[in-house]
Amino acid sequence: MILIPCPHCGPRAQIEFNYRGDATVTRPDPATATTGEWLDHVYLRDNPRGPHLEWWQHTGGCRAWIKVRRNTTTHQVTGAWVADGEPGP
Repeated sequence: MILIPCPHCGPRAQIEFNYRGDATVTRPDPATATTGEWLDHVYLRDNPRGPHLEWWQHTGGCRAWIKVRRNTTTHQVTGAWVADGEPGP
């Protein structure tokens, strides 16, 4: 079981959260992006090993969107921040 430290509710089991994707990906500008840039954005993703920043939503609790730093190899969570806040060190 992965414990995710919700900034509002405290540590909670992963089952209370939904994974929402990679928090390091930036969306292309709709006004200037080409079809190729959109295809790359939607379909080409890295599969990183090690520490990674992810979006999670606390759907079984406060419903907040948070950024979580998780090691994708060990599943150890090393931090969590409110989605509009910048991640710490």
